[in-house]
Amino acid sequence: MGKTYARLDDRLRTFIDAQPVFFVATAPLAADGSVNLSPKGRSGSLAVLDETTLAYLDFGGSHAETIAHLRENGRITLMWCAFAGPPTVLRVHGRGEPVYRDDPRFATLMPALAGADAVGVRAIILVTAERISDSCGFAVPLMEYREDRSMHADFFGRKGEEGFADYCASKEFNRSSIDGLPGVPLPLPPRTDAGAPA
Repeated sequence: MGKTYARLDDRLRTFIDAQPVFFVATAPLAADGSVNLSPKGRSGSLAVLDETTLAYLDFGGSHAETIAHLRENGRITLMWCAFAGPPTVLRVHGRGEPVYRDDPRFATLMPALAGADAVGVRAIILVTAERISDSCGFAVPLMEYREDRSMHADFFGRKGEEGFADYCASKEFNRSSIDGLPGVPLPLPPRTDAGAPA
């Protein structure tokens, strides 16, 4: 039987930390808009900051649906599934906000995510939980985690920060969503935090 929680307590935080992948869902306000669902990985790219606040690194790619939807309406859901151990699904429904590379908060938030920092970070997504709930994961398959893929880090590492900025500018659905909502502010601002990758 599923339960709701007022906060992300130590048990829930331990569960989140143990999952190698999580999922992010957002949607535009338009009834005919495109719902987006994205898998997220890379060890260390998500942090529980306090009992109701999480943050994760938004790495560059060919689309920026999450950022576009958050800019429009702020709604976001994060989900974790236990692919090993007791069957559990955990969801955090809340409000999300992209914190861009030139935002003073970026440097403040980055230490909690520094283990996954690399070329390719567009923003930090800051999430405030409004509803925390779990449910059974009886139908979720048991799977073994092997390792993180290095392809994303390798690809953008070869490009460097300047090449990454050029990549973002070249992709149609970085500037706007597939439904035409404003996406990543371009040109991509340089990072102002002291620990920025070369």
